[in-house]
Formats: sequence, structure tokens, C-alpha cells
Amino acid sequence: MIIGVPKEIKLQEHRIGLTPESVEILSNKGHEVLIENNGGFEAGFTNENYKNAGAKIIEKAEDIFKKAEIIVKVKEPQINEVKMIKENQIIYTYLHLAAAKNLTEELIKSKSICIAYETVTDDNGRLPLLAPMSAVAGRMSIQAGAHSLEKNQKGRGLLLGGAPGVEPANIVILGGGVVGENAAIIATGMRGKVYVIDKSKKRLNELHEMFGDKIIPTESEKVDLNKLVSECDLLVGGVLIPGAEAPKLITKEMIKNMKRGSVVVDVAIDQGGCVETSKPTTHANPTYLVDDVVHYCVANMPGGVPRTSTIALNKATLPLLIKLADQGYKKTLQENKNYLAGLNVFKGKVTFEGVAKAFKLNYTPPEKALEE
Repeated sequence: MIIGVPKEIKLQEHRIGLTPESVEILSNKGHEVLIENNGGFEAGFTNENYKNAGAKIIEKAEDIFKKAEIIVKVKEPQINEVKMIKENQIIYTYLHLAAAKNLTEELIKSKSICIAYETVTDDNGRLPLLAPMSAVAGRMSIQAGAHSLEKNQKGRGLLLGGAPGVEPANIVILGGGVVGENAAIIATGMRGKVYVIDKSKKRLNELHEMFGDKIIPTESEKVDLNKLVSECDLLVGGVLIPGAEAPKLITKEMIKNMKRGSVVVDVAIDQGGCVETSKPTTHANPTYLVDDVVHYCVANMPGGVPRTSTIALNKATLPLLIKLADQGYKKTLQENKNYLAGLNVFKGKVTFEGVAKAFKLNYTPPEKALEE
């Protein structure tokens, strides 16, 4: 099969869909891999690396979209890319459609086969293709928050871990999933005072076993969220509903009651954000103020560490890609319900319920769509 990897064109996005190591595996299986010229350069992978792995270097993205049967990306197709997508072409990437109405409508029109990394599941109901980037974003959220607390970033002028004789910052992490766990790893390492809020008592117990007394596990139903948020210095939003829009847990009123110069890092911004005052930002201009509270809402946080992110992502995404290339999408998706969960749009039909609900569109169950 012909697999195409265009260079990412989203602002400050430096990851790439495949590493040279992944290309070599696919090439050895007889698949043709097309990489856009210098597509991996910012992630530390040269054209020479890809050629040595068996890829063909293609000058223009247009030619990749024209020739490839599968397009492998990292971020959702941008406007210029959507125009190049062909009918029946497989698009394999992060899509986050529940927060992107126009993109959803355009992909429906394209009649392509869109498989989203972020909704593929495993047997335990987890999201294995989202997990590595959630881990990176979770760890970065504390780095970003610590930096944003500095006075020259319009923050409170606090050192996250305090100093001898000085109390550390109060850190509230919303959600104890992959983002929350990884945020807690860095936050406890930097010696902050860390609250982790989750609705699952079982998950909180797991985190307490992991971190001991370095965190304060807090059940969402038993906490006065208004009070906790008003007292915190750094709030990390890591709440996710798979494939659907993130719930708005932090209201405008709560933001108003936060301390001047405190910081919000909304990791859920890819899915619309879990803070009412959040709006997507970029690595070039990552923050803005609302009621003197610094908001960091970069929609592709792992793009800031592209080499780490690309390698981590490929370890998760390659197995399904190999299946798609070896045996085609139909057999692959019909044989595996976890892979089938990744199908969001199929030849003009919305096949993921969370996306259909977000925009009041007709929903076709994926198994039914594949049979038609």
C-alpha cells in the first residue's frame, strides 16, 4: 500500500507522522512510504534518515495526497490539506472533531475514511493512542505552569517548589487520568503542594498508592471546588470524555475568584477545554489574561517537544497502521472492536456518537457503515 506522510503545517507543529524506524518496518513489509521534503527536520529526522529507511522523498504535499492510499499525520488536517483529501482515502491522525465543526463538515464532504488516534480503545476502555501524548502534555503542563507563574510572564512571582522557609505553590490537578498522573509526577518532583481531583475513588486510591503523601487525593463530589480553585496558584485541567467535548468544570465566576497572577493550564483545550474562559493558543503566543489570571491553552502542547513526542506517538500508532496497510481498513476494523472505535467519519457518514451529538448530526454506527 502507498502510505503518505506530509509535513505538518499547523502553527508551531514540529512533529511528524512517522519516524525513520517506523518507515523501515513498513518498507520491509513491502509498502511504499512517501515523506514530504524535510518533513521530519524539526523533530531531528533528516531526508537522509528517511531514504536510508526506504522512503521516497516528495517535494510537495499535493503529490503525497494525490498518490497515497493512507495519509498519516499528527494533527488534524488544516484547510489547505482538507482540499487535497480524496474520496476513499484513509486519514489516520488526531482529529478531535467534537471541537471542530467546520473540519467535521469538510471531512464528511470528502467521503474519506477518517480514523482518529484519540478514540481508538483497548480492552480496558483506555485510549492507548492518546495516552503517550497525554503523558507528554501532562508533564509539560507543570513546566508551562511554573514558567507562567514567573512575574515577567504576568504570573504571581512564585517559585513552584517554594524555597527554604517559603511555602510551595498550591497546585490543583483536575482529573486523575493519564494527564493528571503525569502532571503529578512533575508537580511532586518540583515539590509543589498537589491536589488531584477525580470522581473515581478507585482511581484516587491508585494514585495515592503511587505517590503516597506527596499528593492530596480529592473526590470531586466531596470537595468545595470553588474554594479549592480560589486558593490555588496553578490549576491544571486534564479532564476528558473520549471523542466528545470536554465538560466545562471551571466557570467564569471561579476564574474571577482566583488570585491575581495565578495560572490555568487547560490541557483539555484540544477538545474545547474544561475552563469556560479557555480559548486555543499557540506556542508562539501561549498565554493571555482573563481577570488577571494567566491562561495557558496551547492546543498542541506536545508539538513543543517534537522529537520525544514523535517517537512516543509512533510506538502507539504503528501497530494499527501496519494492520491497515497489510490487510486494508475493512478487515482490520471489522476484526477488532477497539480499532473500530477509532472510525469517526466514513465515506460521508459520522460514525462516532460523541461527534454526532456535538453538532446534532446523523449518527451511523461504525459496524453498520462498514457493511453498507
